[in-house]
Amino acid sequence: MKKFKFTIRGNEYEVHINSFEDNIAEIDVNGSVYQVELAEEVKTTKTPKLVRSTPAATKVEKLKPATSLSKVEAPLPGTIFKIKVKEGDPVKKGQVIMILEAMKMENNILAEKDGIMNKILVAEGNAVLQGDILGEIE
Repeated sequence: MKKFKFTIRGNEYEVHINSFEDNIAEIDVNGSVYQVELAEEVKTTKTPKLVRSTPAATKVEKLKPATSLSKVEAPLPGTIFKIKVKEGDPVKKGQVIMILEAMKMENNILAEKDGIMNKILVAEGNAVLQGDILGEIE
């Protein structure tokens, strides 16, 4: 049926799978026939899982009075292609503040309100996940 070569601890083995039924395989290893029971198939994903840690707020940030900050979030996973504003720049509602490249397409990230670009938390070329905070508008 299928033929494989394995090297285990420096020893080479020729393995032929003669038959396969349910979870029992009949294999020929270097001329010796074995019946092998296979456990459940272990599936591994080829896509790496991105995990981002959230930095703990400092004491100074905790003591700040609440202001009307608008967080700019990534609408989908991608890469920051271009940042069109700097921290401290005034922005208008609907203005393009960043361009996110996702699935070979450029997506405009728009300001949700008039204000000042308080913080930019990403740089050009950064990979982001959906929902990541890209910046803050005050």
